[in-house]
Amino acid sequence: MKNILLKINLILLLVSFTAFGQDYAKADEIVRDYPKSFSDTDKLAGLINKDFKRDDEKARAIFTWIATNVKYDLAAYGVNERPVGFSYSTQQEKIEKQKKLEYDLALKTLRSRRGVCQGYSTLYKILAEKTGLEAVIVTGTSKSHPAHIGKMPGASDHAWNAVKIDGQWKLLDVTFGAGAVSGNPPVFQFRFNDKYFFTDPKVFFLNHYPDDEKWLFTQATAGDFANLPLYYGNYHMGGYEFLTPAMGTYTAKPSVLTFKVKNLKPEDRLAYAFSRERIFREIVPVRNGDTAEFQVPLSAVSAGTLTIYVNQKSAVAYRIEKP
Repeated sequence: MKNILLKINLILLLVSFTAFGQDYAKADEIVRDYPKSFSDTDKLAGLINKDFKRDDEKARAIFTWIATNVKYDLAAYGVNERPVGFSYSTQQEKIEKQKKLEYDLALKTLRSRRGVCQGYSTLYKILAEKTGLEAVIVTGTSKSHPAHIGKMPGASDHAWNAVKIDGQWKLLDVTFGAGAVSGNPPVFQFRFNDKYFFTDPKVFFLNHYPDDEKWLFTQATAGDFANLPLYYGNYHMGGYEFLTPAMGTYTAKPSVLTFKVKNLKPEDRLAYAFSRERIFREIVPVRNGDTAEFQVPLSAVSAGTLTIYVNQKSAVAYRIEKP
């Protein structure tokens, strides 16, 4: 009897590992062949229900379709996040009106294939519900710009999702997963980043602080969040880890910052630049096993933002204050 139970437990462990350890390449391939536009959420949800049976694959399919087809709407930034006022007489009427507002926003986002974070996350929630999943919209503070370094979480400026898979909540951010805004004038560029899908809460925390701390799923504080450097999407995609320095803010006085980075590939090229100088300086790190070490000198002219680049892409940024 013990042997039978042991075999059953091993099978369950293997099933669990397969479900959550895979790379979802097959699911992504199927979804990329879907139509680029839909007139209503039922049609997209119907396709997903037909092609996928496992809840985690349904969650991934929704993420991939939205992230590869909905463009961030810079012209609407700051508009959709504003709460819409409405009156109600009963709690049931309030719930019904809130559901209609969500559905209308999801449909608008789906048909226009444009939106901001509220549109992305609302569309994800509606599609999740239509495929039999339990999902919520989580509001909070994002860390996505150098100006956010050192700032405590305040008024909500972002929205993302949590979806329940086999009784466990998983975090995801389809807005960040779709691409990034860069350049002057700013332009949105699609760049699928699945590191924001089912992200480890400790990693998700680097860019997200929820209004309701129950959605943190990790032991961290608002002060911890404020003190973090800025980690760009390229950092998450790169698979490397900056071990030091751990803080996001330093003083521009004669000294050096020592960087230790794990999992850099031999071919990865490093550089840094101070925002006031705008001069890129290449770095040749000293490697010791899977850890690379280098130093960046600070001086009185270093005040502003220090950005570390990997393969000419911004990875991590720090705030350097005047002495």
